[in-house]
Amino acid sequence: MRDDIASLRRILAQCRVIAVVGISAQWYRPSYFAAKYLIEHGYTVIPVNPRYDQVLGQTCYPSVEDIPVPIDMVDCFRRTEDILPLAQAAIAVGARVLWQQIGVNNQEAVALAEAAGLETVVDRCVKIEHGRLFGGLGWMGVNTGVISARRPRWLPY
Repeated sequence: MRDDIASLRRILAQCRVIAVVGISAQWYRPSYFAAKYLIEHGYTVIPVNPRYDQVLGQTCYPSVEDIPVPIDMVDCFRRTEDILPLAQAAIAVGARVLWQQIGVNNQEAVALAEAAGLETVVDRCVKIEHGRLFGGLGWMGVNTGVISARRPRWLPY
């Protein structure tokens, strides 16, 4: 399980294709604005929810296994008890990371994913961690715990 700054920064820098499982098409849901943030920061977001045909202008797939392109990360906006099948799906499609959102912590899924060679992140938000580690939150006065006097070059602002 990864929760140190260097590992999270590496995962977010290397994983550019993210399947967001449990995404909502409602703009006020956390999954929606997290996915929108990722798209705006250059990530390829693939929505996964059987209830929708499209979310954020992207084709929405009913399951991780239905996605026709390679996936780097499976980002899970689901309840803790729903994560084990998602870990199995992430392994089946060859994903590199299983990311469980804030409030989600399925240790059985972590053990299964890590045994299969996937990295895992638990109880963290991709959007918050990206902003914290790549400089987006510090400009708003939020204490990110990452100290630097230099403005990151990869930020568009």
